[in-house]
Amino acid sequence: MVLMICPSLMCADFGNLEQEVKLLEAAGSDIFHVDIMDGRFVPNFGMGLQDFDVIRKTTTKLVDVHLMIEQPGDYVAFFADKGADIIYFHPEADTHPTRTIDKIRQKKKGVGIAINPGTSIEVVRELLPLIDYLMVMTVNPGFAGQSYLASVTDKLRRLTEIKHQHNWTFHLMVDGAISEEKIRELNPLGVEGFVLGTSTLFNQAEAYAEIIQRLKK
Repeated sequence: MVLMICPSLMCADFGNLEQEVKLLEAAGSDIFHVDIMDGRFVPNFGMGLQDFDVIRKTTTKLVDVHLMIEQPGDYVAFFADKGADIIYFHPEADTHPTRTIDKIRQKKKGVGIAINPGTSIEVVRELLPLIDYLMVMTVNPGFAGQSYLASVTDKLRRLTEIKHQHNWTFHLMVDGAISEEKIRELNPLGVEGFVLGTSTLFNQAEAYAEIIQRLKK
């Protein structure tokens, strides 16, 4: 099973962001994950545009943006032109999600949707054939340091079954309180990508390279 490591740069040392990105890239990271929040869809504010610029110019790896904002379709072109490779948005915050998907496609970027823990599969089922990435939140979005919501595991299992039944090709991703134990549990269930924060990658005693090498083995 494919295993993609996606550092959540909201958890990085902002005083040394460029060095953090270099270390994480050398350690074997696959996709850099950038959270953008508006203080309305989620009760917090995420990373700044200057932070995104530093990340984009420092790495040649894929960079995604997770738009935890209202009316995300209005900002697709902005982040695409800034150099985002993958754009995630929340259908819960979008009046016309298929229009937003089309905007991302027109910019030739990876199409991702993110869904909250309480969002039913049925709410987004019609979107699943249209996307490249489905990111399931395993905590309520907006803050680092939360606990994994165990009820999401069954949703991930059902999503894998539906994906195989229809031969859909989206990558199944998770974000929120992902520990090493959760990676061992969820990867065999069909989860390919793991957004990692303080539970596994940041503020640990080991170097990034040691952690990522062990996870990938």
